[in-house]
Amino acid sequence: MKSLFTISKPMLLIGTTFYLFFFLHSNLLLAFAMLDPMDFLALQSIRRSLNDMPGSNYFSSWDFTSDPCNFDGVYCSGNKVIALNLGDPRAGSPGLTGRLHPSIGKLSALAEFTVVPGRIMGALPHTLSQLNNLKFLALSRNFISGEIPATLGQLRGLRTLDLSYNLLTGRIPWPLGSLPALSNVILGHNRLSGPVPPFLSKTLTRLDLKHNEFSGSLSPNSLPPSLQYLSLSWNRFTGPVDRLLSRLNRLNYLDLSLNQFTGNIPGNLFSFPLNNLQLQRNSFSGPVQPANQVNIPTVDLSYNQLSGGISPLLSTVQILYLNNNRFMGHVPGSFVERLMDARIQILYLQHNYLTGIEINPTGEIPLSSSLCLQYNCMVPPLQTPCPLKAGRQKTRPTAQCTQWKG
Repeated sequence: MKSLFTISKPMLLIGTTFYLFFFLHSNLLLAFAMLDPMDFLALQSIRRSLNDMPGSNYFSSWDFTSDPCNFDGVYCSGNKVIALNLGDPRAGSPGLTGRLHPSIGKLSALAEFTVVPGRIMGALPHTLSQLNNLKFLALSRNFISGEIPATLGQLRGLRTLDLSYNLLTGRIPWPLGSLPALSNVILGHNRLSGPVPPFLSKTLTRLDLKHNEFSGSLSPNSLPPSLQYLSLSWNRFTGPVDRLLSRLNRLNYLDLSLNQFTGNIPGNLFSFPLNNLQLQRNSFSGPVQPANQVNIPTVDLSYNQLSGGISPLLSTVQILYLNNNRFMGHVPGSFVERLMDARIQILYLQHNYLTGIEINPTGEIPLSSSLCLQYNCMVPPLQTPCPLKAGRQKTRPTAQCTQWKG
């Protein structure tokens, strides 16, 4: 005789299925309860548009039946996402692949958004401009293409913008230069072009635009005196910058190399707290006249059209490139003294119009120091190894030395 309380197998299966559905649905509702529903849906869309590259397990913690605030790279305050760091941040870890989903703009409290180096492609979502609380945006070393959205100029609280090492084209939107809170702008190694807008932020300390296709000139007031790091190398900038540079007296790094800048190098530039001064391969002209003894460790003024005598105030530079210019006269004795004492590591003077240097022909340059005197208006008093680019000719032809007037 069967018990009245016996449950058939079909009924048991239905009950179990209902229980599992209820359990999963409850967990999903719990996740919604812990995180703003708009943020929850935005994270789901972001996840669907991105994947781990081989060797990366970043998204393994992104289980949407649990609390998204516990996901790797997701940081919350209350029920809102305030920071999103996509990808494994450990050095050498593979990044992510895919595209940035426009739903990123739905994370209304987001203050920080970063992506590790990887293979993320496509354009920057225009919805980034909806992130009114965004202060830090770093998406470098991926394959992001297209133009920088002009609407990023609406992010009045943005402090750091790093889009370097991507495939971006077009111009820097003019409104970006007017953002009042910017402190770091890093757009190097892209394909950006055209003129650069004036940057008006009084807190801007770093501007890195190297390895692009920017052109045009820079007005004397186009950059703020708060700058400490300025790199504009490998572009097509033109015109003088002496009045601009004279204002930037807080610089500790300056690289304007491989452009088409012209005019004089301001003397007070050599008194700035610089650790590295790179002005090579431009069309700077005129004499180099530091106001005081130069304490910059590395100075490269090579491949310009600089002329006149070499100032003895430059003899305190440890690594000094003056080659391929139009310098004339004798090399000051202070250079020889410091070179022989190994206080100068590199002194390249080749390819100028120098007429003499007082150095003992039997003297020995310290092994830690390098001197090159080739192709000047004198016979080098001692043979020293020079870079291959200096060529094999030891002395400049006499006709050139007679005709050159500086």
